[in-house]
Amino acid sequence: MKKYLKQSVFFFLYIGFLVLLIPQITYADDGIGYSYKIIKPKNQIESVGYFDLRMTPEQQQTVEIELYNITDKELSVDLSVNSTKTNSNGVIEYGPTKLKNDPSLKYDLKDIVKVPEKVTLQPKETKNVPVEITMPKEQYDGYIAGGIYLQKSENSAEKKADKSAKGVVNKYAFVVGMLLSETDTKVQPDLKLNNISAGMTNYRNAFLVNFSNIEATYVEGMTVEAQIFKKGSDEVLYDTKKENYRMAPNSSIVFPINLNGESFVPGDYTAHVLVTAGDKSWKWEEDIKVTKDDADKYNNEDVSLIQDRGINWKVILIISGGILLVLLMIYLVIRVLSRRKKTKQKNRKKIKTKKR
Repeated sequence: MKKYLKQSVFFFLYIGFLVLLIPQITYADDGIGYSYKIIKPKNQIESVGYFDLRMTPEQQQTVEIELYNITDKELSVDLSVNSTKTNSNGVIEYGPTKLKNDPSLKYDLKDIVKVPEKVTLQPKETKNVPVEITMPKEQYDGYIAGGIYLQKSENSAEKKADKSAKGVVNKYAFVVGMLLSETDTKVQPDLKLNNISAGMTNYRNAFLVNFSNIEATYVEGMTVEAQIFKKGSDEVLYDTKKENYRMAPNSSIVFPINLNGESFVPGDYTAHVLVTAGDKSWKWEEDIKVTKDDADKYNNEDVSLIQDRGINWKVILIISGGILLVLLMIYLVIRVLSRRKKTKQKNRKKIKTKKR
């Protein structure tokens, strides 16, 4: 018996040792259900996890993305192409966004690159998705930049579940970056101020500085400093400084100067803005007019101001007064009806007495 026990222990230890030695290949699902890999063509410049391609004018090329269905069920993947944008946090967006194209953007990636709208994968199937590129006629320096967005399609049951779900619904997606260049010429960034105005960010009052990178190159390590003054005054009312911002080629950014929970006051203001990136800098000064209508509009929508207002006693007094008035009218009506009833009863008694 002891002999068999020793053999069993030795056997399980041996199997466990083999399991540790054999290379393990695992696929993380995390609700996504598929994995992807880019097939790098010969004109790939850098060995990176996205397409970085050296192209020529009017070149037509088809590259591929390999999709693998991890699951034991059929699934579909939705695809779309998007040009790069820059959000207000100085982060570059490669996927779908509500941000608009900058007027300086000459070549939008979605006009150059075409992908199927939907790809269906059978259980455990691997499929190569074609990505068709057609370059513009004119040669250019710098980058045409963007991303290919991959997201699992939802069936009717999943869509229904999303609608009925309360709170945040997490949806997973992949974005495959794409850079298209034709020359080694280094393009220097150039920033242009568009406008500065009163507005809101995340439902809170802020002065909004809108400026653009009008060149086909990235801006790295950008520092933005902005100050707001009452016009003609040297006193800083509001100021913001942010570092390590980035900007995509030919994109704009809306940089907020928060009022930190304060109300807009109608009047004339002056903004000073300094942007630095490496050895380059841009400095702007602009006057801003905040009208009474603008101030009222934004102050009424600012969630921090609404919370600070707390109980609106004026409204409560009006409502309370209305309720008291209604109760008083009801009391008077009941009193009048009661008096009439008593009068009728007295008259009836008088009539009965006379008859006797």
